[in-house]
Amino acid sequence: MNPAPDSEQLVIAVSKGRIFKDAMPLLERVGVRPTDDPDVSRKLILDTTDPAIKLVIIRASDVPTYVEYGAADIGIAGKDVLLEYEGDGYYEPLDLQIARCRLMVAGPDHERLPPTRLRVATKYPAITRRYFAEKGVQIEVIKLYGSMELAPLVGLADRIVDLVDTGNTLRANGLKPLEHICDVSSRLIVNKAALKTKHARVTGLVRQLAAAVGASSPWGAS
Repeated sequence: MNPAPDSEQLVIAVSKGRIFKDAMPLLERVGVRPTDDPDVSRKLILDTTDPAIKLVIIRASDVPTYVEYGAADIGIAGKDVLLEYEGDGYYEPLDLQIARCRLMVAGPDHERLPPTRLRVATKYPAITRRYFAEKGVQIEVIKLYGSMELAPLVGLADRIVDLVDTGNTLRANGLKPLEHICDVSSRLIVNKAALKTKHARVTGLVRQLAAAVGASSPWGAS
């Protein structure tokens, strides 16, 4: 097939891992499937079975940046990433209802509050500060990028804020969920300029994906 003109081409940003795995069945239902296996290929831009759509494989936290600045027309990102991101150059028209989990405050099984300011380890500093500020609790945020459960075990932090699915990892490390911040699922986001310049293509794909997840179209019928 001949490639689509740039004016008709759509670029979808998505990250490898659970979100990509859960998003693929939805994309396949609307005729979008990568022509290379992303688990094997070293390519970061993948052609798909729809010649007018390409997939860009990036870090989850980078998806809203690529969409806001127009490097991607559409993105698939977890609500946790979007809440942490501070830009606003995109719309969030659709909850894809995939990669579900919860964002929680967790801590040691034995409840023991520190005599001074609470130290909270997380890779979500903005969300964490907002949450505790709304509760009127002063905290010190310690930014970490992984192995969050280790922080309370070695005395680095009193609490952690992290995604929780089954809770098995918490329990295995003597921790338990203490406070529920929000439910998390993957959302479809759309670049604001692309919605204008590629209106028919973008809204058409959003309507198809809405139908695939059993949701009403956010922009009405075509």
